Amino acid sequence: MKMAYHTRHIRRGLAASLAAVLALSSCKESWLTPKPLSIFSPENTLTTEAGFRAALASCANNMRPEFYEDGAPIITENIFSEVAVEGTTDKFGPAVNMNQLITPDANLNSADFNRIGWYWDRGWLGIRLANTIISRLPEATFSQASKDVIKGKAYFYRAYQYYRLVHQFGDIPTTFKEITEPKLDFKTVKRDAILQRIKLELDTAAQFVPWTQDKGDVNKGAVYHLLAKVCLSLGLFDEAITATSAVINNGAYRLITSRFGSDLSDARKNVIWDLHRPPNKAASANTEVLFLVTDRYGDQNAVVNGTTSMRQAVPFFSVNTILTPDGKVGMTPNFGVELDMCSLYGRGIGRCRATGYATRDIWDDTKDLRRDTTSGNWMMMNMVVYNNPAIKGVSPWYGRRLQLFNTSGGLTVSTGDTIRTWFDWPHYKLFIPDQIRTPYQGGNSDWYVFRLAETYLLRAEAYWWKNDIANATADVNAVRTRARCSPYPAGVVDIGTILDERARELYYEEPRKTELTRMAFTFARTGKSFRGKTYNVANFHTSNFWYDRVMDKNIFYKLNVKNVRGDAYTISPYHALWPIPRTAILANPNGWINQNLGYSGSETNQPASDKIIE
Repeated sequence: MKMAYHTRHIRRGLAASLAAVLALSSCKESWLTPKPLSIFSPENTLTTEAGFRAALASCANNMRPEFYEDGAPIITENIFSEVAVEGTTDKFGPAVNMNQLITPDANLNSADFNRIGWYWDRGWLGIRLANTIISRLPEATFSQASKDVIKGKAYFYRAYQYYRLVHQFGDIPTTFKEITEPKLDFKTVKRDAILQRIKLELDTAAQFVPWTQDKGDVNKGAVYHLLAKVCLSLGLFDEAITATSAVINNGAYRLITSRFGSDLSDARKNVIWDLHRPPNKAASANTEVLFLVTDRYGDQNAVVNGTTSMRQAVPFFSVNTILTPDGKVGMTPNFGVELDMCSLYGRGIGRCRATGYATRDIWDDTKDLRRDTTSGNWMMMNMVVYNNPAIKGVSPWYGRRLQLFNTSGGLTVSTGDTIRTWFDWPHYKLFIPDQIRTPYQGGNSDWYVFRLAETYLLRAEAYWWKNDIANATADVNAVRTRARCSPYPAGVVDIGTILDERARELYYEEPRKTELTRMAFTFARTGKSFRGKTYNVANFHTSNFWYDRVMDKNIFYKLNVKNVRGDAYTISPYHALWPIPRTAILANPNGWINQNLGYSGSETNQPASDKIIE
């Protein structure tokens, strides 16, 4: 059940929620429309068990938009990493030159630029929703057992938002209780203090939240999975192993290794394809999913434009600048033509442009089902064919595969824009049949947030931090062999190979920047050497693992590649943490919110508190 918000209550609460950061402009009006018997005013709703469960549903709904609509926020997580860059090349503003464009005063919440501000806004909204549930729960009159489950789930939602915020923005202000009057004196709290607090709350949640639950609802597997990430952040590697092992060893969850679900009768397909089919994600036979966000076409709460996954992350191959080797316009975006490429693969615009690292460098086994072209899991540009009806009977290239070069060795892309128009992509993950548009852009579908494959890789990472390479290798191999890869031999696995496996398995699912920054902090905390280099917290903004990893693997930033506009791809070590939006700092006149080092305004920072400030 989705719980809508009473507009009056929203407006009254805005001043009490980090002022401008929860502005109504960040929400769609339809999302705020009151629905009968589902008015989110605590006085009206948070009196019964059903009301509290409706409030929890709103916490889940608040997480969902990360993966949906045009310019989905998950793209921003990807382009601040080694797996992708911003592929938009027809205008100034998209996050290409990070050194120039990523500032506290910039437009930080635009589908055309970046969605840093979306994460800030939605993080605090999610915290505020969870705080209200937790604060009101003691006064409820239903059973204590039910209260404990609801509190555990609210703890999960609050911890999830804080976990993301501290790895996106670092030290941040906090609130762990419902705010019922204007508050203008927030103070920055150290990241570790926040992580320690949410760890304790996740420990509590794990005691009460049940194992089995609707896959779009919080269950014990999801709690332990998040707890493991928090423990890794705090350097508690044994506890991370305990948390992940609790999930892996529980009979309710196991990696999907056999075919199942909606396309089972299609002998051309395989288990990787099945795992990512929309009807299969929340199916009872899917024993791998720990937590997902739900979005089904026809449901009154479905996202208006769906995932748009193909529009975002498939190359702009339908553009008329792709020519045949004999110089004819080779492609059309039109629906219903004889060779309808856009209906087969989606009409992409290349906004989330996968890097050579993600499409080529990490693939070390030709048997890997995740990059299998025979079954159609993986697409390369030369698998698309020239489909412009106007050249049928005129050019011998009609219906033949795309070629990057003509017979003279020149590019067949007339503008030279291969950044946006020419790269491989994981068709099995991005292809979502579109019930809304033709040609396809990506329709409604559930989307994974946590699944068991990542749990194995989290445990592998914990083992690696403890120098237990044998067990780390076994866990990476559990994921690899499911994809039909040969297992790694002993002694090969390190944090780099774990990150490679995450990129193969979790592309466009995981918040890649968040996880890289988490690892960077752990390197700085432990002083552990990686390939001869060590890090520390004191100079994190000038030297960190996040930056070194991105610069090592992402050739766009490494070489300052320029797009066809002449905009160079740049990024700096301080981008390991995003800027706190200036509006949030200015709206807090009686306290202080620090700016991250490297950004304008950080020169007036004050020491962050090492304790949670209520």
